[in-house]
Amino acid sequence: MPKGKRYAKRTRRRPAWVGVLALLVVAAAGILRYLGVDWNTLLPAGAGAPAASQTAPEGTLQVYYFDVGQADSELICLPTGEHILIDAGTSSTQEELVRQLRSLGAETLDLVVATHPHADHIGGMAAVLEALTVEQIVMPVTSDSSTPTTQTYEALLDAIGEEGLTVTPAQAGEEIWNGGGASLQVLAPNAQSYGDLNDYSVVLRLAYGADSFLFTGDAEETSEEEMLSRGYTLNATVLKCGHHGSETSTSQPFLDAVRPQYAVISCGVDNDYGHPDQVTLDRLEAAGAEVFRTDLQGTIVAFTEGSGVTMTALGKGVEAG
Repeated sequence: MPKGKRYAKRTRRRPAWVGVLALLVVAAAGILRYLGVDWNTLLPAGAGAPAASQTAPEGTLQVYYFDVGQADSELICLPTGEHILIDAGTSSTQEELVRQLRSLGAETLDLVVATHPHADHIGGMAAVLEALTVEQIVMPVTSDSSTPTTQTYEALLDAIGEEGLTVTPAQAGEEIWNGGGASLQVLAPNAQSYGDLNDYSVVLRLAYGADSFLFTGDAEETSEEEMLSRGYTLNATVLKCGHHGSETSTSQPFLDAVRPQYAVISCGVDNDYGHPDQVTLDRLEAAGAEVFRTDLQGTIVAFTEGSGVTMTALGKGVEAG
């Protein structure tokens, strides 16, 4: 597997009392959620939930679903200190995204995945590559007729070249990460050519202990059907819904296979596309999945020690770090 620049990894040690305090904070958040109490209502106006990177105990994996408007960006923080970024929002949110990544200690990104070359997924990626240390980047292979010629895509390719990185093509069925107790497998795309660029989306399943996370980019029903037909393990504790909650994603057969406990929808406030679609919301409700939305709740954070996920909404206008 070709790789880009390699850098020495940095270890991060925390005083013992930080882990004890963190455990109490996470436990309190879980109890409040069980009682139906929103953490944010207990805080002064303008304050948000505590930054997850500063409160998670040792051995805790964290997943951030950033509030980047009508776009996508997720960060996986492994308990051993590595960071994996999936998508990078738009150019309008790139400076804020870089700042938040730094505030979370992600000066080095061990793996970056661009799910597909639409501006709302790669718009901020060139800035990320230029500002931070990136060790490896994974992207889908698109057909010549589908490959975009936009300035956003060209800027990303230029940044990849300038940083001396080599793109690793996404191959369905391959494991692209195994470390820190976590594994990350590519489940899509499964064909060489699609009529819709969304269906080239790299779909990833992250497994950590008994918990799992599915990241679907903008994969539409066509890609979902392919994953089902290939018999991949699709069940996940947390589902990042495809295409911002569009009706053309999160189909019923796919949702039946995933059986998520939680669903996250990344979309913009009062967006022009009507995302999320009510059909999708109805499907998720019928499936018993608790829905979190970045347009309503801001950045969402998932915590797990491998035996149960705790979800926390940081609130609109609240920094992730």
